[in-house]
Amino acid sequence: MENVEVKTEETVVTAENLPETASKGRGKKPFNKDNRKNNDRKPIRREESDMDKKVVSVRRVTKVVKGGRTLRFSALVVVGDKKGKVGIGMGKAKEVSQAIEKATTIAKKNMKPISMVNGTIPHEVNGKFSTTNILMLPAKTGTGVIAGGAARSVIELAGITDIVTKIHGSTNKINCVQATLNGLLSVKTKEEIAARRGKNPDEI
Repeated sequence: MENVEVKTEETVVTAENLPETASKGRGKKPFNKDNRKNNDRKPIRREESDMDKKVVSVRRVTKVVKGGRTLRFSALVVVGDKKGKVGIGMGKAKEVSQAIEKATTIAKKNMKPISMVNGTIPHEVNGKFSTTNILMLPAKTGTGVIAGGAARSVIELAGITDIVTKIHGSTNKINCVQATLNGLLSVKTKEEIAARRGKNPDEI
């Protein structure tokens, strides 16, 4: 048999003849600030709403359970469009911001229309809730809103600009807000009463 000689060439790898993929580190692309993924994100669009809201109260609530005490927050929020619609809501959560957000969502779902005449209520009304009574009287233009803090938030967000109120009994914020809303919902205009009775407004 003939002897076959096999020649092998040895190549020395230096910095000059190093392959491009090896110099960049196992094929990884270099970091470029211009190619960030954040540039491709779309801006968050928030829906513009005509609703105004007021946080009436935020309370710290402690619940005693078998494992100990759990701390939560309770928020009372009033939402209205200042055009005759208003609603109230309460929410509980472990954080204040989440509680306010829950209460706002509930208040928007519970919005109800309120009868008004020239920026005030058409007649005297007494709102009741629990041990709280609130007397509301119509007022002439320029009087303004004469009401306490909790009742004022409901009246202003409903769109009433002139009214006189007086609270009797408990001044608890939750009771005052609910009593004010109950009183405003019981208000009826002359046209609404006539339509219910099947008569003309002039006959009443």
